[in-house]
Amino acid sequence: ICGICSVGHATASLRATENALHVEVSEQTELLRKLLFHGEMLDSHVLHVYMLVAPDFFGAGSVLPLAATHPEVVMRALRIKKLAGDLCAIIAGRHTHPIAMTVGGFNHLPTAKDLQAIRERLVAARDDMDETIALAKTLPWPQFERETEYVSLQKDDEYAFIDGRIATTDGFTYELPDYRKVTNEYLVPHSTAKWTKHNRDTYMVGALARFNNNYDQLHPRAKAAAEELGMAPVVTNSFLNSGAQAIEMVHCVEDSLRIIDELLDRGIEEEPLYQFQGKGGEGVGSCDVPRGILFHNYVIDDDGLIQGANCIIPTNQNHANIEADMRALLPQVLDQPQEKIRHTMEMLVRAYDPCISCSTHLLDVEFV
Repeated sequence: ICGICSVGHATASLRATENALHVEVSEQTELLRKLLFHGEMLDSHVLHVYMLVAPDFFGAGSVLPLAATHPEVVMRALRIKKLAGDLCAIIAGRHTHPIAMTVGGFNHLPTAKDLQAIRERLVAARDDMDETIALAKTLPWPQFERETEYVSLQKDDEYAFIDGRIATTDGFTYELPDYRKVTNEYLVPHSTAKWTKHNRDTYMVGALARFNNNYDQLHPRAKAAAEELGMAPVVTNSFLNSGAQAIEMVHCVEDSLRIIDELLDRGIEEEPLYQFQGKGGEGVGSCDVPRGILFHNYVIDDDGLIQGANCIIPTNQNHANIEADMRALLPQVLDQPQEKIRHTMEMLVRAYDPCISCSTHLLDVEFV
């Protein structure tokens, strides 16, 4: 399971387990999970926007030469990443692969002092968020449009990252147990991964899908950032998935401040840990992790053992859409030098922020 999205996988796993065992979680647990999720979202997005996307636009082969030519950009990224990692650590016990999350709650809780210290750093990070949007505004995003279906979680009263219903820009909504009606997994001869499709031949998940489905629930500062970038739903340029990530970074900082204030007002209380009751069941958990909507589905027997499990990850759901985008983009760049064609196509794949194994491999292009 992906280390970059370890909080998301842990949360989806817990929600599937809790739904199977009919475990109710407290408001405090919900708030802490949302705050933890914001930390992971910030951590992942800053890596992608600054370390993988920005070097393309600055003409740097990687973030290493970028550090020499634009040190302020790299230092800003490292500040944001350090903040995000520390936010995750005070709640989950450590930054990657959380150890404090458990069925029904947490076996370790942050102190008021921890939260207040992180709050002060989040307030200070607003300047870095402003600079992030200013940077995104200067980047020469490739001109590309292709209509597709965008799939994400959705809630009426918040920008959905955990739980909710499944929504698409084609007007479909589903409850989480019906996730297979959306994913419809299938195999293709040229790939070892499973692919998915819904109302069209392809659909897209990720920050741009969340932005297109949940724009109204963004924090006002994030909406202002979207306006600064000239983005309003429905955005159909896949390269702007990175722009949507920058907007989500603003939202996560602001909503983290709101959650911390609520937690400090309520006070952090120790809660009893869940004890298995000897009754199994089936449950689905879903989170919209940095790379898109994620599903965990477990069947648990009366001994508490998992008898069946299914995980559908975001990058697999994007495979068909990436390929369709490449087919649409290629004719537009065929008049360019081969190296430029290769680089543009690599940028398109990177825009989706695929899991690490996919995002860091170069394209093997055969020109005929």
